[in-house]
Amino acid sequence: MSRKQAKKKKKKDASSQHALKGVLDITRSGIGYVIVDNLPNDILVRPADFNTALHGDTVRVRILGGSGKKSGRQQGQIVDVLQRKQMEFLGKIEIGKSAAFFTADTEKPMPDFFIPETALNGAKDGDRVIVRITEWEKQKKPVGAVIQIMEAGNEGDMAMKEILMENGFPLFFPEGVLEEAERIPDTISPDEIKIRKDVRDVLTFTIDPVDARDFDDALSIRLLKNGMYEIGVHIADVSHFVEPDTALDKEAYDRATSVYLPDRVAPMLPERISNELCSLRPHEDKLTFSAIFQITDAGEVNQYWLGKTVIHSNHRFTYEEVQEIIEKGEGLYQGEILLLNKLAQQFRAKRFSKGAINFSSQEVRFKLDETGKPIGIIVKESKEAHQLIEEFMLLANRVVAENIGRVKVNKKDLPFPYRVHDTPDEMKLMPFVEFAKKYGHTFDTKTPEGIAASFNQMLQDVQGKPEQHVLEQLGIRTMAKAIYTTENIGHYGLGFKHYCHFTSPIRRYPDVLVHRILHDVLKGDVEPEKKLEAKCRHCSEKERSAMEAERASNKYKQVEYMKEFLGEEFEGVISGVASFGFWVETIEHKCEGLVSINSLLEYDDFRHVESDYSLVGLRSGRKFAMGDKVRIKVVAANLSKRQLDYEWVIASGLKSSREEEKKPVSKSKYIPAKKKGSRK
Repeated sequence: MSRKQAKKKKKKDASSQHALKGVLDITRSGIGYVIVDNLPNDILVRPADFNTALHGDTVRVRILGGSGKKSGRQQGQIVDVLQRKQMEFLGKIEIGKSAAFFTADTEKPMPDFFIPETALNGAKDGDRVIVRITEWEKQKKPVGAVIQIMEAGNEGDMAMKEILMENGFPLFFPEGVLEEAERIPDTISPDEIKIRKDVRDVLTFTIDPVDARDFDDALSIRLLKNGMYEIGVHIADVSHFVEPDTALDKEAYDRATSVYLPDRVAPMLPERISNELCSLRPHEDKLTFSAIFQITDAGEVNQYWLGKTVIHSNHRFTYEEVQEIIEKGEGLYQGEILLLNKLAQQFRAKRFSKGAINFSSQEVRFKLDETGKPIGIIVKESKEAHQLIEEFMLLANRVVAENIGRVKVNKKDLPFPYRVHDTPDEMKLMPFVEFAKKYGHTFDTKTPEGIAASFNQMLQDVQGKPEQHVLEQLGIRTMAKAIYTTENIGHYGLGFKHYCHFTSPIRRYPDVLVHRILHDVLKGDVEPEKKLEAKCRHCSEKERSAMEAERASNKYKQVEYMKEFLGEEFEGVISGVASFGFWVETIEHKCEGLVSINSLLEYDDFRHVESDYSLVGLRSGRKFAMGDKVRIKVVAANLSKRQLDYEWVIASGLKSSREEEKKPVSKSKYIPAKKKGSRK
């Protein structure tokens, strides 16, 4: 390195040291704001100071001297891009005589990409393509390469890919990662089997959704001579194949989670790992990490063993098949299935008696045609077959976390990626408690245990009542979000003092971290991970991004589905209220759309009553509150905005307050609409 380069590097390092870390948010106007944790105001950054940063990138920003005197907001300059949110973009390519350029489809301003002739990969002028950034020198245009040419007409496919890319999930694995996965041998060596507990002769099976392609957990069961049941929770040993600091590991960490959209999965690991080597397919020997329990007939865990194993699954069940065995009491391995179900229900009852909160929410699955277009909607229910698997996974996750929680290194707790869930935020809880009172539900808010017991009592009391949906949904919204962190504060919603994610390493990176630390603990060779909290934070952020992608894709499919019903009327339930209107979820399809306050002006002027989660008409007294049943008409379905617009259908016999005003009737004789029995 020359003296000039060294001086330049030293200057850059010095400026980076005095810079703050944050996330760049670029507005439609092109102005940027860097959001920095624990800073009261965002830092304004002008486009000339972006320094190759794009919307959503994690950056270092340096405060500019003398900024913020008039506006009170500090102004900054980005000195470094630490992590790009997005490397792949969907857009249009323009090929001229001397150069090719790519323009991304985005509402956020960003520069065009220069595409070298050698990186066109068959793209022609005007094609819709996906481009990946390959290099970007400061003061120059970004350089990209075409990685896929989009098929004309398949808008749904493009929309799903765009949602993934917008949320920071790449569509393809780099060649080096795929090559590394392909090099891993198929066969399990006899030496590897020797150092593991061999449970291949114990009855073992998997229970998964009918369309699952990777099976990362299995259950084994046998009766012991001491009269207890030995039940094994066997988890794919991903950490055996994905070693730290390999290309495979780095890619898995960057993604941190698999993303499940209605018509596809964006996996955390290449299919070679997730669907072949690690998937616990029937009639194949597989390497696993296991929690094996001795359990009494009364559902008491007498003892447990944790360690690496080799298993052989005897059968692959679907949830539907297991549910049928539970309901009919007959079928393959019916004795074992019924016993596991009995134990699971005992665990479940015990959990709720100890303070776990029994929230349940309906999940929607789309029935798709061969092109991915939705042709039907199925509401998924959580039945005993799902609860069977859930309870044994919860048991394994809790026991692993408890085990690690006892480990000390230099008299300090061992850093570990706990899955924690905080107590409800008082600011969110108190308005909900007041709202619940209107339906006759009282809350003990003196202690977290009292709050949990009150929630459970309310959830039990509202079953089958009209207010069930609104109270369940609002109750869920008062809850804190679960995150990964090394600071163990327990899991409030589950009622556990220790909890982690151990059971899904094929689709979640924190589980891989848990496996590695547990393996080191069992070997007695523990080296605390210094950057573990930063890794936990990254995994929590990627989990939120995945949820955003899943929400956006479901919304897109809802709009795509309801587009076929423009002008038709449906019964719905008010699912949210704001100053600009209210949202309605159709009962038949579970598709949510907005009834704008502007569309209600002909009827009355409405005001938002925040404490009551309602809109109230100033003249008529007509109230639209969360949980109310209403009739709506589908008036617009905007796929690009992923937005449904509904209009309230006035019940026959009702007139708008403006029409009533035209009549010579005194206000004292006016009967508010809500007293006419019209609240639908």
